[in-house]
Amino acid sequence: QVQLVESGGGLVQAGVSLRLSCTASGRAFVFYTMGWFRQASGKEREFVAAIRWSDGSTYYADSVKGRFTISKDNAKNTVYLQMNSLKPEDTAVYYCGGITNYYRSAYYYRGGNYEYWGQGTQVTVSP
Repeated sequence: QVQLVESGGGLVQAGVSLRLSCTASGRAFVFYTMGWFRQASGKEREFVAAIRWSDGSTYYADSVKGRFTISKDNAKNTVYLQMNSLKPEDTAVYYCGGITNYYRSAYYYRGGNYEYWGQGTQVTVSP
C-alpha cells in the first residue's frame, strides 16, 4: 500500500509564496503521474498541476500557470508545488494524488483517475 503525505500549508497574506510537499511511502514507487488538486469550501475539487514521473513533463491549470511550479525529487519520492504570488482565491485544501495506470495517466486533469490521495493540507490566503 502506498501512502501520500502532504505538508507545507498555512495561513499567509496575498502576494507571498508557499511550497507544498507530498511524499510517497510504502511499496515500491509506481506512479506514472502525480498531481495536485485543490478544493475550496463549497466547491468541487479542481485540478491544479501534474507531473509525469518518467520525464518530468508538467501540466497546469490556467488559473495557476505562471505562478505555480510543480517539481519532483526522485530520490525522496517527493513532489513539490511552489506557489508564488498567492491570491485569496487560492485558498483551499490542497491534495496530492498519484496515478499508477499508464493509460489513465494521460488524463491527469481528472481526479477520478488518481488511485491514491493524501490527506490534504490547508492553504489560506488573506487579502
